[in-house]
Amino acid sequence: MSGPKITAVLGPTNTGKTHLAVERFCGHASGIMGFPLRLLAREVYDRVVAIKGPKEVGLLTGEERIMPPGARWLICTAESMPTDRDAAFVAIDEAQLGVDPERGHVFTDRLLHARGYEETMILGSDSISGLVRKLVPNAEITRRPRFSTLSYAGAKKLSRLPKRSAIVAFSAEEVYAVAEMLRRARGGAAVVMGALSPRTRNAQVAMFQAGEVDYLVATDAIGMGLNMDVTHVAFAGLTKFDGTRRRRLTVAEMAQIAGRAGRHQRDGTFGSLGGEDAANVFRPEEVEAIEAHRIPRVEALYWRNSDLDFGSVADLVASLELTPDRPELRAAPEAVDLAVLKRLADDDMVSSRGRGEQMVARLWAACSLPDFRKAGPEHHSRLVQRVFQHLSEGDGRIPARWIADELARLDRVDGDIDTIGGRIAAARIWAYAAQRADWLADPAHWAGVSAALEERLSDALHARLTERFVDRRTSVLMKAIGRDLALLDVQIRDDGAVVVEGQLLGHLDGFAFRVDASAPASDRKQLLAAAERALGKTRSALVADLVAASDSEFALVGAALHWRDYAIASLARGKTLTTPHLINDRAIDALSEAEHDRIAARLDLWLKAEIARRLSALLDMSRAATDPATPPRIRAVLAPIAANGGFVAREELTTAIAALTPDDRATLRRAGLTIGQLDLFDVNLLKARVLPLLSALLTAAGRKPDPLALPGATVAADPRLGFRAFGAQWVRVDVAEKILRALHERRNDPAFAPDPALATSMGVTPETFAALLRAAGFRLAGQRWRYRPAKRPAPVTPAPGNRFAALAALGT
Repeated sequence: MSGPKITAVLGPTNTGKTHLAVERFCGHASGIMGFPLRLLAREVYDRVVAIKGPKEVGLLTGEERIMPPGARWLICTAESMPTDRDAAFVAIDEAQLGVDPERGHVFTDRLLHARGYEETMILGSDSISGLVRKLVPNAEITRRPRFSTLSYAGAKKLSRLPKRSAIVAFSAEEVYAVAEMLRRARGGAAVVMGALSPRTRNAQVAMFQAGEVDYLVATDAIGMGLNMDVTHVAFAGLTKFDGTRRRRLTVAEMAQIAGRAGRHQRDGTFGSLGGEDAANVFRPEEVEAIEAHRIPRVEALYWRNSDLDFGSVADLVASLELTPDRPELRAAPEAVDLAVLKRLADDDMVSSRGRGEQMVARLWAACSLPDFRKAGPEHHSRLVQRVFQHLSEGDGRIPARWIADELARLDRVDGDIDTIGGRIAAARIWAYAAQRADWLADPAHWAGVSAALEERLSDALHARLTERFVDRRTSVLMKAIGRDLALLDVQIRDDGAVVVEGQLLGHLDGFAFRVDASAPASDRKQLLAAAERALGKTRSALVADLVAASDSEFALVGAALHWRDYAIASLARGKTLTTPHLINDRAIDALSEAEHDRIAARLDLWLKAEIARRLSALLDMSRAATDPATPPRIRAVLAPIAANGGFVAREELTTAIAALTPDDRATLRRAGLTIGQLDLFDVNLLKARVLPLLSALLTAAGRKPDPLALPGATVAADPRLGFRAFGAQWVRVDVAEKILRALHERRNDPAFAPDPALATSMGVTPETFAALLRAAGFRLAGQRWRYRPAKRPAPVTPAPGNRFAALAALGT
């Protein structure tokens, strides 16, 4: 070999080709490297800057230009590689992209013409080894084996994919659909598409690399040299629309994408998503070829003439449409720039101004403005036409006012993913224009403005993607599953909020966990299951606190038993009013048997103590009512009163009261029972500290209050708890008896006239007072009330010989 060294380093992905090239690049006095993606170029730029320093390294892409004075090492995209600059070392990465219909001619041109005066390195797939021998016969071909094994893992359902998987789809709609399913099932996914801005793609990839999400959904852009920590690549489909037709992926395309699985010495796997569609299943011969890295040889590369004739627009078009004269090359399909040029050739303004080599070259530069919006030649040509109009008049520059207005129109971060993505694409066009020093009066200023705008929009797009496709709460919990629960950071805030690994799950209401209301319905079951695992220790601590709690920490709210304001149990009907059954909250029933029993024992102890402390009078009454030593006449009175909570209307016990002897009455009075004219009650059970507990016991026994038994009632009193209705007002029974007792002391006085002032002083209205008098047996005669008690029923005596005669005798 003579002349500068040319080396072709070929092989599958994960062979260290790029790493080797960067080492050689830095070992020369100067160099130029071309990459297929701006994102990859930026990644390598950062690596070389760390070695050489920022003053020595430049970055050239369509929309970004970092060129320190005297920079000797340039990192570029393939399209931006300078062709008029000498460098000791030149490298072109992913040279097999010469088969790409849209950009292939650029890579072919660099393969044929980009040379370093000391060394040239061509990096790519082994599929182009035959073409390299023919097109660059003096190149030394070196093949590199893959560092790790790539093997087929078969078809897997989305829910069964291993962590650190990349799912590859071939349309934005399919990418979104897969990402949405992963958000629901696994907490989310990062999204990488060619349509995203480099900054957005960086942010999404960084999220995946940092482990914030374990899945990445991407288009086939993932195959273009992006270095990510992927262990498995799953193909959502094996067909794609290539701009002309829908076709099956080639084995080379499959291998390029599948090869992203596994990094360095770590093995990788590939497969497809589960499905019965034969079009989405790998064929045995395809699997064998990918695993063995036997990629079919590329027979030809796309080519377009780069030695252009700027004599006229027609000459330029003709030079661009020249056909190659070698069988290894084929004419590239008509690209957007050429299609736009042809459309503008018929425009009167363009044809009149586009004359002379300088102006035709300027027109071609305008036509080369990338169509990042994917608007198509017809629509894109309108923008190019206006750009050329400004470039061909006045000072030959784009007016600052126009670019300012265009950028201001795009400077909005509202809207959905597609809307913001469209603004970024438009902003990238102006970022490209700002890199042309001869197009703007102050290109550095507009480059900064457009870059700042793209950053703002890209950050907004990243936020939208994350908001839509990443549920950080579910993602954190999915990572926690399978880990030692002791390692989880579980926090219970003062308001009951449950925070695991910094993510709000929901709220702990006593022992019951409630999923956060903002969580989607589809995620609730999963969040609940994950939270239950994380709350084991917390609940055990709560059990210990409850068992050790003082009696003052418990309270009854209606028939519900509360601890620390949490409803933990409820009262239900028991054998007697004072022996209710405790039903624990379902969250307590879900605890371990030992914890459940400890809580049940503590609550039962508290309830018995509370009843003994507050309802001793009722307990005494109940015991006396069931004690065989108590005379039957007294038991006949006490039993219904005790069963009713200590209050009974006299009219319900008329017969039993009539059977009482004077001694019996004295015994009942000593026990605290009042035998009133209207009611029988124990005044000890009318105290405020007693009534809530008594109300809870009556509710548990099924004795529901009916405060609206009489229409027009104005006080929502509970008639079970010692109240009686008189017209529209409820009066406590002891107050009513006090009023009646005062009236009965003068009832035989002929001049007696009840004084309403007595009742008013006790909060009773005149209407209620009149109703009370009538209930007590008073009747209005003229203007005076007279006491006319109702006749008592004669006692029923069984006939001699009746089988109940002996029982009747017991009542005496």
